[in-house]
Amino acid sequence: MGYDLSLTRKPIEPIKRTLAAMRAAGYHIIHTREGHRSDLADLPPNKLWRSRAIGAGGLGIGDAGPCGRILIRGEPGWEIIPELAPIAGEVIIDKPGKGSFYATDLDLVLRTRRITNLILAGVTTDVCVHTTMRDANDRGYECLLLSDCTAATDPDNHLAALKMITMQGGVFGAHAESAALLAGIVVPC
Repeated sequence: MGYDLSLTRKPIEPIKRTLAAMRAAGYHIIHTREGHRSDLADLPPNKLWRSRAIGAGGLGIGDAGPCGRILIRGEPGWEIIPELAPIAGEVIIDKPGKGSFYATDLDLVLRTRRITNLILAGVTTDVCVHTTMRDANDRGYECLLLSDCTAATDPDNHLAALKMITMQGGVFGAHAESAALLAGIVVPC
């Protein structure tokens, strides 16, 4: 859609290190990705309109872009990047909205596994990750956002999203750099 994605590549290496450590320690890994049905039946008109209003050349969700139809499930540009691709057995949540709980079975997947603490990473800090964190907090999950494992298309938005997390004594949870988390992970023998 014409966004400068260069800033969103910054967290790839920290996420790779964190995924490797969490996998080695036996933690549940859940991936999410935003995308819509090819017939756009799950795309609200306001989201389509907004995407075309801000997209380069008027392109929006469902339109043909350089990596296939934009944000359409199954298109090449919709896949999780190879550097962070899920491995066998890891859950993938396909979501039609910004938040990972909206119109998905994420809450059921977490509760079935008795998961109550979430570690969040990905892009973008200020939209999808923050929305998911807020929704998780409202559902009673304790949340930790890894600040170096997230990014936004605008650095000020990233910083503002981090600041919002810590307001009012951590109203939505907490954030920390991945090194602090990794220092506390014990890998079973």
